[in-house]
Amino acid sequence: SGILFNTGAGQHILKNPLVVNSIIEKAALRRTDVILEVGPGTGNLTVKMLEKVKKVIACEIDPRLVGELQKRVQGTCLANKLEIKVGDVLKTDLPFFDACVANLPYQISSPFVFKLLLHRPFFRCAILMFQREFALRLVAKPGTKLYCRLSINTQLLARVDHLMKVGKNNFRPPPKVESSVVRIEPKNPPPPINFQEWDGLVRIAFVRKNKTLSAAFKSSAVEQLLDHNYRIHCSLHNTVSSFYNTLNSISVYCDLHTDFFIREIPENFKIAEKIQTVLKNTGYSEKRARSMDIDDFIRVLHGFNAEGIHFS
Repeated sequence: SGILFNTGAGQHILKNPLVVNSIIEKAALRRTDVILEVGPGTGNLTVKMLEKVKKVIACEIDPRLVGELQKRVQGTCLANKLEIKVGDVLKTDLPFFDACVANLPYQISSPFVFKLLLHRPFFRCAILMFQREFALRLVAKPGTKLYCRLSINTQLLARVDHLMKVGKNNFRPPPKVESSVVRIEPKNPPPPINFQEWDGLVRIAFVRKNKTLSAAFKSSAVEQLLDHNYRIHCSLHNTVSSFYNTLNSISVYCDLHTDFFIREIPENFKIAEKIQTVLKNTGYSEKRARSMDIDDFIRVLHGFNAEGIHFS
C-alpha cells in the first residue's frame, strides 16, 4: 500500500504466509475464541484468525495501520468479527480474551508479558513473536548463560515453551535480529506468593547474578530498604497483637503506657546481621542467583518473611 513502516516503533510486518499459518496452527484456535492481537500491522495474521474464531480484538497504536486494517475487511463477512482498539496497549486495561496471538513490537516485550501474566480473568495461552534472545531468556534454565530475573519471574507465573525460529527475511522490512515464537500458558491457580515481594527479592539477587547472596545483600541501599521495611513490620505487627491482648486482659489495659502500640527495637540492632543470619539459617548464604531455581527462592523468601523482613 506504499506505507512507510516505522522500524523504530517495531513495525516489521510478517509477510510469509507459511509462518502465519504455522503460528495459527500452534495456537489451536477455537470457533468460540475471542483473540487479543497486539500490533496487527496490515492484518496478515489478523485476517487468517478472523476466519477461524468468534472475534479478534486488535490493539494498534498507529492510525495509518488502523486505516489499512479497516479497509482490508471492509465489506466482507469478517468486518463484524473485528474490534480495533487504538492506543498504547501498555497504558490501557486489557479486555476479556481466550488467547493472545501477536507479532509484538519488540521494545514492549517485557512489560507486555507481565501485563499479560498479571491479567485477570485467566486466558488459555499466548502465542507471541519475540526477538530471539528475549525468547531464549524466557525459557532459560538455572545455570545457563541467559538465565536471569526475566526467566524466573516468567516461569513462576507460567509454563513457557519455545515453538519455532523465524528468520529475518520473513518480515517486511527485515529486522536486524532473528525472531522466535513462544507459547506462554499461565499457571491457574497461580502460586500463593505476593509477586511484588517476590520480585523485590529476585531483583536484589540478580543485580549481580554471579555473586553469592551474602555479597548481594551487603549493598547499603538494600540494607537501608530492608531496615525500613522491618521497622514498619514490627510496628504494625505489634499494634495488632497488642490490641487483641488488651481486649483479653483488663489488668494489662489499666497498666498501659502511651507507647503501648510500638515495640522498641534495641538501639544496637543491625539489619545487616539479621540478613546474614537468615541467609545462613536457610543455607543460601553462599549460593548464587544464576544457579537457583524457583523452589530455592521460595525458601529464601519464606526465611526472610519468618523473621519479619519483607521486600515490598
